[in-house]
Amino acid sequence: MIHFNVPPVVGNELQYMEEAIKNRKICGDGMFTKKCSAWMEEKTGTAKALLTTSCTHAIEMSAILSNIQPGDEVIMPSYTFVSTADAFVLRGAKVIFVDIRPETMNIDERLIEEAVTERTKAIVPVHYAGVACKMDEICDIAKRHNLFVIEDAAQGVMSFYKGRPLGTLGDYGCYSFHETKNYSMGEGGALLIKDPKNIERAEIIREKGTNRSKFFRGQIDKYTWMDAGSSYLPSDLNAAYLWAQLEKAEEIRNDRMASWNLYNQLLKELEEEGYIRLPEIPEECTHNAHMFYIKTKDLEERQNLISFLKAKGVGAVFHYIPLHSAPAGKKYGEFFGKDIYTTSESERLLRLPLYYKLSNDSIEKIVEAIKEFYKR
Repeated sequence: MIHFNVPPVVGNELQYMEEAIKNRKICGDGMFTKKCSAWMEEKTGTAKALLTTSCTHAIEMSAILSNIQPGDEVIMPSYTFVSTADAFVLRGAKVIFVDIRPETMNIDERLIEEAVTERTKAIVPVHYAGVACKMDEICDIAKRHNLFVIEDAAQGVMSFYKGRPLGTLGDYGCYSFHETKNYSMGEGGALLIKDPKNIERAEIIREKGTNRSKFFRGQIDKYTWMDAGSSYLPSDLNAAYLWAQLEKAEEIRNDRMASWNLYNQLLKELEEEGYIRLPEIPEECTHNAHMFYIKTKDLEERQNLISFLKAKGVGAVFHYIPLHSAPAGKKYGEFFGKDIYTTSESERLLRLPLYYKLSNDSIEKIVEAIKEFYKR
């Protein structure tokens, strides 16, 4: 069986986890947590990168930092993971969904401004598959209407928009280091903070609402409860696992990109013959090979192809059910305008196996099975 995903392992994970144990510091903000945060700050140029227990929690922190209140509205695509919406629903906000661009599956920036009301507080672009949204246009809308921009860059580590790292273009950026992502700590994430004036409050929120971080740096002689917060610090054992991969981030990215390019090359024939559509990468975007997907004719064809591939020993999956069609989406949100592409395009999309050290032989087997499905 060719599995859909295999969590990345580069070789030094256990060694670094043992070092964390020997350091007698396995809770949050140990040596490896600091190494990971420093790496992100260096690679992205962000003012501060705080490692978190998940991307979900990074988005929750951004919602608190943006002072989202009951009755506020937050604009985002419906084609995303539930965490994107949950973080704001927990603050009492109403989610306003807008349609996507079919070529990238990202929010259609041309539809955002019309959805803005006096209650709108933030725009949440989601960089699907590590391919950037039209961030210049989105940030311009936000600036004119005095809105926060919170990037859901869960899939966007080591991706760029016009040469700028994803997660650094809005007020806050949120990364994921879940086991399905390019770089993993099992469960984990990070919050990137653009404006230095927001760092101190972010540290307080992350440390259960206390100024404990300042205490550990020796800036104060005792710490106390300062604000509403929660426990968003991951164990240093998780960070040690992640650090092994960040050390080899380019190697992992290059390996995945080689797999992505091979899929694209081998499946081009089926696209040219009109059977499928392949991903489109806009000129201004540099992606990270987070995923490779194809689009089938419709939902029925996709489900048949998934079953066919499974019988051939290939694990392929579809992705999100649009949030606005889910029970919670109907309760906490509203779709603004027409759903022209969100549902129809989501029903066509099929994700193929892609992970670090996926062999060329496996990719060739997968492609041959897809070709057999269409040409039998």
